[in-house]
Amino acid sequence: MTPVLEVRGLTKHYPGANALEDAGLVVEAGQVHCLVGQNGAGKSTLIKCVSGAVRPTSGTVEVDGEPLPPGDPVAAFRAGIATIYQELDLVADLTVTENLFLGHELHRVGFIDRRASAAAARELLGRLGHDEIRPGALVGELRPAQQQIVSLARALSRRARVLIMDEPSAVLDDQEVEAMFRAIRRLTAEGVGIVYISHRLDEVATVGDTITVLKDGRTVASALPATTPAAELIAHMIGRDLGDLFPDTGSSVGESVALRVRGLTRRPVVDGVDLDVHAGEIVGIGGLVGAGRTELLRLIQGLDRAEAGTVEVDGVVIRPGRPDLSVRAGVGFTPEERKSQGLWPGWSLTRNVSVAALGRFRRAFLLDRRSERDDARTHLRSLATTPDDPDRLVAELSGGNQQKVVLARWLLRDCKVLLLDEPTRGVDVGAKAEIYRVIRTLADGGLALLLVSSELNELVGLCDRVLVVREGRVVAELAGDELSEEKILEEALAR
Repeated sequence: MTPVLEVRGLTKHYPGANALEDAGLVVEAGQVHCLVGQNGAGKSTLIKCVSGAVRPTSGTVEVDGEPLPPGDPVAAFRAGIATIYQELDLVADLTVTENLFLGHELHRVGFIDRRASAAAARELLGRLGHDEIRPGALVGELRPAQQQIVSLARALSRRARVLIMDEPSAVLDDQEVEAMFRAIRRLTAEGVGIVYISHRLDEVATVGDTITVLKDGRTVASALPATTPAAELIAHMIGRDLGDLFPDTGSSVGESVALRVRGLTRRPVVDGVDLDVHAGEIVGIGGLVGAGRTELLRLIQGLDRAEAGTVEVDGVVIRPGRPDLSVRAGVGFTPEERKSQGLWPGWSLTRNVSVAALGRFRRAFLLDRRSERDDARTHLRSLATTPDDPDRLVAELSGGNQQKVVLARWLLRDCKVLLLDEPTRGVDVGAKAEIYRVIRTLADGGLALLLVSSELNELVGLCDRVLVVREGRVVAELAGDELSEEKILEEALAR
């Protein structure tokens, strides 16, 4: 039986980097084929080549046995390939119906047939089990889960044979994910082949039929059953066992207190927090969503103004609500939303790294561009950033490497204290291992790190101590034998 999609020998070379090297993929009709791998493994490049958005250097893409011309999105569309990207490409100010048929409207006597379009929209949504979505509703007023269903219905409207879904559950809660899975099963029942890309291996096991693993642009495992243990998948993805994920705990904790917080308060989110972080120490902040973890870091950095309390760096008190003074004192901050709050996507790596320390490159009224570029490259290389080309746009990097760019910024600034808010959010397992190594290396170099994470294994595997926050207060300090995932959760949930 001919596969609905077959990719053979797909290769894509960019100047200085190989994004894909002889990659392959076979998807059967009615199958959910999961594609996994680290950030930067080549998943995005592969699906862009399949959809015609990128022209491969070599290799072939076939739909139902018919080869597609390379780099031709119109041909891919006509062959029945539809792609739902992580950032949905719906038009918020148009109705559901208008989005479903955008670019291939239903006409009658030269005009758009709105009645037929609305009826067709209802039929498509009904096939996905979502009659509650009104065809006349504006897409911008729908919940993220409903918008995802509209994207699925649009693929149906185009008679998709192959549907590619890139991290479709990123903004959905558990119930919404289950609803999406039901819609996916309706599509596969109609013979649609689905390529499902996700970092969440539990989802892969739930919705998938088979798995392909990419690493460094190559297919390193294919036709794996969806029941493949997560540890085995991770070993394929990172090239080593899961036990090597966290670096060995260092012995670099110093005597001096680099960060001292006393009575820090901004009710109702933070209430009388005391904490110390020593030079060379990694202190974790655990707790449930809404416990005040991010708000605590923002108060320490001065991004929000505290009602009471003090923040000291190396014994120097920082005036509340003054992030500029905090940075001058040596405090760096990597926000949870790095793309919108921590990076300038249209800027080069050099400028993203140097932006917090431009003064050191000032020569009279000009910037010493060569020194700025050389220093940025030095710090990018020290963090094993890939690629480390200082002229590259930061938007072109994977999530894990973008996080390294933010870290390089504060290394260039020679900060003493680094506040990390969910440093591995949206980062795959392999990139996490690299970031963990970087964080431990920074601590071993004498930096004091305060780290917020929702991943309990991350807190246990990486931190010297963990402070558990509940309702804006520190309710427990865990270290040594007391530090475990179960204990963190117990303290976070206690009443």
